[in-house]
Order: sequence, then structure tokens, then C-alpha cells
Amino acid sequence: MISAFVSGLAIGAGLIIAIGAQNAFVLGQGLRRQYHVMVAVICAICDILLISAGVAGLGSLISSSPVWTDIMAWGGALFLGWYGFQSFKSLFSDHKFKQDKSHGKSRREIFFYTIAVTLLNPHVYLDTVVLLGGIAAQYDTQDRLYFGFGAACASILWFSLISIGAAWASPYLQRPITWKIIDCVTGIMMWSVGLSLIL
Repeated sequence: MISAFVSGLAIGAGLIIAIGAQNAFVLGQGLRRQYHVMVAVICAICDILLISAGVAGLGSLISSSPVWTDIMAWGGALFLGWYGFQSFKSLFSDHKFKQDKSHGKSRREIFFYTIAVTLLNPHVYLDTVVLLGGIAAQYDTQDRLYFGFGAACASILWFSLISIGAAWASPYLQRPITWKIIDCVTGIMMWSVGLSLIL
């Protein structure tokens, strides 16, 4: 029981901590202090639902459908390409609006951005549904639940940490050059992940 929980926690953390489009987005929202708690909650809830689906056996169904994986890959690549373009575009702004969380995108826009960054990225399904689901299948029914619970806890802890931690560090990172660097790194990350999906 404890062993399955710790295993789920460790493996879940190892998969989710890897730098990717979703983490870059959550980190950016935390630094901007722009609905960062909502973003972290949405990401954690999505992860919990996907982990639950994987533990329940959905991973084998997704991995056996080339058409579905192709649709996810191209849809995710298009979205990440567009989001990366927006990040590069903001390099030429004065970045003053980012110092005031009342400006910029609305709560509704951030909500849909978060959903898109999370669910249009096939890597999320690979990590949470296919990989974690495959590992969970090695346990009996009861331990499988504890494994999934451990992986879900890793997701909650990680998104809370980077969101709240970034918001705490935000006052120390108010120089425009800092935001230009963040936008540039975010853009590169989005385009890199998008290109990897196509290839």
C-alpha cells in the first residue's frame, strides 16, 4: 500500500517536473500573478482526471489508435505554434502591463488557454494516461488505487509549488528585460514541443 503510493508519487513527479509547454505556461502566469491559482487548480484537476483514466485502463485504447494520436499531435502543434508566435510578438511590447495583474487577458481567456495548453498536448496523455496507466496495471486493484493517488498528489504539489513560488518571486523580477527573456524562452519552448509533435 505505502510502497505503491510512494512509487506513484515518485514516478508522477519525475514525469510532470520535466520542462514542457504546460509548465512554462503555469510558470509565466505565476510570475505575472495573473489568475495563477486558478491555472494551477485547472492543471492539477486535468492531471487527476487523466491519471484516473490511465489507472482505469484507457491508456491501451489511446495508444492503439493511430488516427486519434495523429489528430492530437497536429492539433497540439498548431496551438503551440500560435501560442509561441504570441510570445515572440510580445518581445516588442514595453511589458509595463505585466506589472499590473488587472491588465492583460481576462479570467475567461486564461481559463481556455490553460485548458488548451493542457489537453491539446499529446505528451500529457502519453505521460499520465499511457505511461502511468501501464505502470499501474502491474499492481493489483487496491494498490493500483494508491499508485494513482500518489501520482495525483505529485501533480497537486508540483503545480502549487511553481504557481505560488513564481508569484512570490514576481516582485523581484519586474524589469522589462526579465519579461522579454521569459517570453523568448516560452516561445522557444512552445515551438520546440510543437515541432516535436509534427516530427
